Amino acid sequence: MIKNDLFLRALNNEIVERPPVWMMRQAGRYLPEFMAIKEKYDFFTRCKTPELASEITVQPIRIVKPDAAILFSDILVIPQAMGIEVELQDNIGPFLPNPIRTTADVDRVFIPDINDTLGYVMDAIDMTREKLNNEVPLIGFAGSPWTIFCYAVEGKGSKSFDKAKGFCFSNPVAAHNLLQKITDTTILYLKEKVKHGVNAVQIFDSWGGMLSPVDYQEFSWFYMNQIVEALAPKTKVIVFGKGCWFALDEMAKSKASAIGVDWTITAKNARYLTGGKKTLQGNFDPSRLLSPIPVIKKMVHQMIDEFGKDNYIVNLGHGILPNIPVDHAKAFVDAVKEYGQ
Repeated sequence: MIKNDLFLRALNNEIVERPPVWMMRQAGRYLPEFMAIKEKYDFFTRCKTPELASEITVQPIRIVKPDAAILFSDILVIPQAMGIEVELQDNIGPFLPNPIRTTADVDRVFIPDINDTLGYVMDAIDMTREKLNNEVPLIGFAGSPWTIFCYAVEGKGSKSFDKAKGFCFSNPVAAHNLLQKITDTTILYLKEKVKHGVNAVQIFDSWGGMLSPVDYQEFSWFYMNQIVEALAPKTKVIVFGKGCWFALDEMAKSKASAIGVDWTITAKNARYLTGGKKTLQGNFDPSRLLSPIPVIKKMVHQMIDEFGKDNYIVNLGHGILPNIPVDHAKAFVDAVKEYGQ
């Protein structure tokens, strides 16, 4: 039995004394303890060494004390497992030396045996659960098929992902084939995470906002919803699309337990577009954590007032930034815990 089950109760649409709180990317770069590990080990070594990944996962639980842990990993372990080479380069970020550009490239991509290729993630879950000792729930995650596709085709991050979009529009058969392979792999991956004991999963559609509403339905949501349909009978599923306010009504019709929203939409509009009853998660602007602590606390309380304390999970509208002072991150979490007192 998990001692602090507030997060799970919010996902169950239960009445709660206060909303739960966690932060996207809370296991990471704003914590000095994380940076100490980063100095010794490169990024994918941290991801692929269960002892390191589990330690990084529990660091914020000890230091910042949110209501849920999220496993330290990366969305790009999926394409790596599918035979697509992925590097992380300084000042560039993700870099794929051989991006997918042709039908033949797509044909070479395979759906892997999850335990053979991603067993280290499952080992990290096992170790993390042992360290958490049922204190808080553990969240597993994956990137949306569209977001993985963007990196696989573009070869690196982009402001517009024109190559990825162009591939979809000029070679839709191959594009859909690749998207389906990513989807099938992601379903297998998340199901395995659930078997190893994660309490919920989140699908991150970081680049969904690059698409028009019509193209979003065809190239992103169609595949995300396959994952939701496959996982919802087994666990709680949160979907988060950055810049995807136009798809909130469609997301609300799905079997997802919660929908993440970014900071570009008001609580009122998010509630309206999702029908008022779906659990929402978000949407504090990560840059706002640079505000003075009293301002952070005031804004957090105002945000909860606007969303309402029930059917709501407090979070940022995207990942925490590396230059956020730890005491400001703590103030964000503490403000939620102080709400209504």
